[in-house]
Amino acid sequence: MSKREQLKDDFLESRLIRRRLVLAAIFTVILLGLVLGRLYVLQVVSYEHFSTLSDSNRIRIKALPPTRGLIFDRHGVVMANNLPTYRLEIVREQVADLDATLEQLRQYVEYTDQDLKRFRQSSKRRRPFESIPLRLNLDDAEVARLAVNLHKFEGVEINARLTRNYPHGEHAVHALGYVGRIDERDLSEVNEVEYAGTTHIGKLGLEKFYEHELHGSVGVQQVEVNANGRTLRVLSESPPIQGNNLHLTIDSRLQRVAEEAFADRNGAAVAIDPTNGEILALVSMPIFNPNLFVNGISYDNYNALRDSPERPLFNRALSGQYPPGSTTKPFYGLAGLEARVNQKDEKTWCGGYYLLPNEERRYRDWKKEGHGHMNLNDAIAQSCDVYFYDLAYRLGIDRMSEFMAQFGFGVKTGVDSTGERNGLLPSREWKRRNEGMPWFPGETLITGIGQGALLVTPLQLANSTAAFAVKGTRYQPRLVRSVEKIPDYNMIDIASRVTGRYELLKPKNWEHVHNAMVNVVHGLRGTAQGINRGMEYKTAGKTGTAQVFEIAQDEEYDEETVAEKLRDHALFVSYAPAEDPKIAVAVIVENGGSGSSVAAPIARQIMDAYLLEKS
Repeated sequence: MSKREQLKDDFLESRLIRRRLVLAAIFTVILLGLVLGRLYVLQVVSYEHFSTLSDSNRIRIKALPPTRGLIFDRHGVVMANNLPTYRLEIVREQVADLDATLEQLRQYVEYTDQDLKRFRQSSKRRRPFESIPLRLNLDDAEVARLAVNLHKFEGVEINARLTRNYPHGEHAVHALGYVGRIDERDLSEVNEVEYAGTTHIGKLGLEKFYEHELHGSVGVQQVEVNANGRTLRVLSESPPIQGNNLHLTIDSRLQRVAEEAFADRNGAAVAIDPTNGEILALVSMPIFNPNLFVNGISYDNYNALRDSPERPLFNRALSGQYPPGSTTKPFYGLAGLEARVNQKDEKTWCGGYYLLPNEERRYRDWKKEGHGHMNLNDAIAQSCDVYFYDLAYRLGIDRMSEFMAQFGFGVKTGVDSTGERNGLLPSREWKRRNEGMPWFPGETLITGIGQGALLVTPLQLANSTAAFAVKGTRYQPRLVRSVEKIPDYNMIDIASRVTGRYELLKPKNWEHVHNAMVNVVHGLRGTAQGINRGMEYKTAGKTGTAQVFEIAQDEEYDEETVAEKLRDHALFVSYAPAEDPKIAVAVIVENGGSGSSVAAPIARQIMDAYLLEKS
């Protein structure tokens, strides 16, 4: 027996091998158990989580923006609609190198630095999976170039969208307002979920005031995509609900007549139905094209509008505040009769100026030589200042302010639009609160002819005239007549709302002033008798002239030598037919000079267009 054979122990070797096999088996079982356990966790315990992650790679959620509601005038003429356009949009999470992609896109479509700035701003506000527009309103050639090269760009899409359009361009822009691209301030005021996928929002006027009606409800679409993010099929869809349609009180034909009547003059005109507060025309001149703002106005165009001395962006009808001039004389005349301060036949001597007791300052009449003896009818028809200086002195500012407040002076009308201002109705308390000064008798006198601190908006003046026309009932003016609810197309009418009512102490008092206003237009010596030629109805009206700057005691106003921007504003208020008013009008022409020769003819054209066409 060899020495090697003596050292070999088969039993020990066999036991060692068995031990190693057992350890290997145990180790294998443990590894298999770990694998099976992990598979259990992945397939059973965390199934929903990883299934969702898997679907997120395969399925995309797209917001479907709703179609914005349409806007019609009172006769069904479309004032605002939506037109199909193509947009270049980018989904950020699908783009590996955004800057490189943006640079390469310049080879196929032009976009400005302003477009790029808006894109980056939107990128900060939007979620990574949302499409963000880089260029709006692509033309056919641009769409064609992009379409054949789209395979080169991951996350870049050409999408057809509806874009707001104003088919009448600049007409009625200050009533309608306009939409524009959503910015950070807009998003802070709206529900981001409801505006997912929406790029535009109402910025001014009716478009902003009725945003909640016009916008609609967002829809959702689940789509299956490939590895490159391209849509393969639609899995499910909850369609968006179109915004509601608005039917306005505005008569687009009358609106155009009123705007054209101003020609190249600046100013405002408002026409109202005095029986219910419906605004028939709302004009602020000059006007501008709202379509410029829809897809982002260029800096050059915006600067031209903003810096224009004519201020086309300023809504004079709602935000302009002007001295009403002599258009307030009928109101003060009625106040005097109601307070029994004067009688309709009581006469006041007008020698061309008025003196307060123990004062030497002369408060001059517009007619240098004076009007002679004036009763209320003559004073309104011929617009005698001295008569109303005396009446204001006897009434006092307290009674004057209290009376005028009942016709809506000094407060917003509550019109369904944006940017309306209060005007200003002065009083002792107002002056003490704002200037820390007492009220002086001379201020009462100039307030009595619509000057001084007294300010009105054109809408306010029209609404007060409308209230006077129907003997004291004041309605809240409105631009929307009814809302057409989608998808049922149910028409919901907006009811008229009375916001004030002056109860006449003696109805005859109103008739006296009313007859005097008729004589303004139809009397032989009425200040607006020049517009009555060929008139087929009777009109009650009042001319007004409002000073832009104060004239010294020893100076006279000469329109020919005064710079145009310092000339008096021309005003005219009216309602017709006088015996059964259907329309009330207020016209203000900035620096127009004479209310009788400039503002009154504009009002005549508006009333003719409405009443004669209506008949």
